Amino acid sequence: MSSDSARVDSQKAPEPVGLYPHARRVGNLLFLSGVGPRERGTKKIPGVELDAEGNIVSYDIEAQCHSVFRNVRYILEDAGSSWDKLVDVTVYLTDMKKDFPTYNRLWAEYFKDDPPCRTTLEINRLPTPIAIELKCIATIGGE
Repeated sequence: MSSDSARVDSQKAPEPVGLYPHARRVGNLLFLSGVGPRERGTKKIPGVELDAEGNIVSYDIEAQCHSVFRNVRYILEDAGSSWDKLVDVTVYLTDMKKDFPTYNRLWAEYFKDDPPCRTTLEINRLPTPIAIELKCIATIGGE
């Protein structure tokens, strides 16, 4: 990458599941890779119960939402940004009909004052047994 692009790796967010950084800074913009609800240092996913083959038996979308928002916050803070500097969020849900009402309620709690732009999509599956993933863009520094 060129010198005007800086890689960001958080020491608090879960390790990436592939070859990519947690985020990349370009100028005063911060582009986050997809962030899920896993916990750092473990394969544990809050609110998820798996069977012996690793298939989802049940999950708690509220627990996953809290965890994914916390992981995004970790990456933002480790990069020198903050929650209130999010400008655009793409949200991937694996079950829009079942999970959107809870996710939308929690979104309103986390973004009371000045929410970022948002796009929410339903997708068939995610790379790990999770029900939500966020793709975010934030600013760093002055307005």
